[in-house]
Amino acid sequence: MSERKYFGTDGVRGLVGQGPINPEFAMKLGWAAGRVLSQHGTKKVIIGKDTRISGYMLETALEAGLIAAGIDVILLGPMPTPAVAYLAQTFRAEAGIVISASHNPYYDNGIKFFNGQGLKLDDEVELQIEAMLDEPMTCVASDKLGKASRLPSADGRYIEFCKSQFPQGLSLEGIKIVLDCANGATYHIAPSVMRELGAEVITHACEPNGVNINHECGATHVDTLKRKVLEHKADVGIAYDGDGDRVMMVDHNGRVFDGDDLVYIIACQAAQDDNLGGGVVGTVMSNMGLENALKAKNIAFARSKVGDRYVMELLQQKGWKIGGESSGHVLNLDLISTGDGIISSLQVLAAMVAQNRTLQDLGAGFIKYPMKMINVRYTPGTDPTQAPDVLAAVAEVEHSLGNKGRVLLRKSGTEPVVRVMVEAEQEKIVLDSAQKIAAVVESMSKQTD
Repeated sequence: MSERKYFGTDGVRGLVGQGPINPEFAMKLGWAAGRVLSQHGTKKVIIGKDTRISGYMLETALEAGLIAAGIDVILLGPMPTPAVAYLAQTFRAEAGIVISASHNPYYDNGIKFFNGQGLKLDDEVELQIEAMLDEPMTCVASDKLGKASRLPSADGRYIEFCKSQFPQGLSLEGIKIVLDCANGATYHIAPSVMRELGAEVITHACEPNGVNINHECGATHVDTLKRKVLEHKADVGIAYDGDGDRVMMVDHNGRVFDGDDLVYIIACQAAQDDNLGGGVVGTVMSNMGLENALKAKNIAFARSKVGDRYVMELLQQKGWKIGGESSGHVLNLDLISTGDGIISSLQVLAAMVAQNRTLQDLGAGFIKYPMKMINVRYTPGTDPTQAPDVLAAVAEVEHSLGNKGRVLLRKSGTEPVVRVMVEAEQEKIVLDSAQKIAAVVESMSKQTD
């Protein structure tokens, strides 16, 4: 496969005003995507964005490029990433484009694509767009130019879709929820969904101003949410990230439930309803306690590489539908084609209502193993993970842990760092084992300097 110049695992991303995240490149990217997508189908693309201030600039530039390539553009305004995937399907669009850097600060931004089925673009299509980016930009004849329109009903359509994924006959009446929308794309969606299903909702970080997205709030900063749940004596707290594809939850005692916890609860409820459809996919970073807890429920479990793209690939290979990462990306493929924080939180709330149990009760069967991660820098171009002394240290620790723990060594994909991860039942054993292996990795790294 050809090497990508611009597309990463989740579209194009970077610091606003530098590299590819500038108006000139965004217009060329819109044009290149338009040229590739105009070869067939409806010649229609929808664009959504999160709430960061640079979205205005990038939206306008993408719109101009697409129109120059003869593509009609439907502008959604601020919408969660999964909403764009859903609306790309319902509008029979060639693609949905999301302007977002997810959980990153406001000064970052990104551009990612979904195809007409609400899935990430095939590698082949991405490579075609990259090839077109190297061509000089042109413009179709005036009578072939695309048109632009806004869809004022986008939020209402998505609110109704989300509500339709909550089981008929159940209600959130009597449940008090603290909702943290990260000052991001769910700010005008999630509160309406929960209130219209009957919940009492207390909002936090639902007032975006263009620069406060993800700032000390949302799925990556849950301390305020925990405090507000206790302060308001709420039944549950829910936090999304800036573009709404991640979710974390907090029980009435202030304990945080991450993606592993939520996948466990959703899978157990699906199994109870005889609607599991196979097993569950996690990643190599999913807690070992999740694997054991699912095994105790006779639910199959498989691990993919880190990244929701790889979770999705393994789910599709196995024909399963539930998976996720501890970061809060949760996939329910029988409900929506991509990770969706609102939909995932609704599945957990439905389990609470159906069983008349608290979030704490639902998660009681899953006991997390203590985990320790140590990052060790190494010289680029070398691979200390394959050094004989490192392999021997790993083998020794694995032998001592037996089936009551595990070791994971992997090189970071973004920096010259080896991640040494150890899980086991006892915290002291975890710490000692991780430090032992990390010391050997570090000594090997120094030898190659």
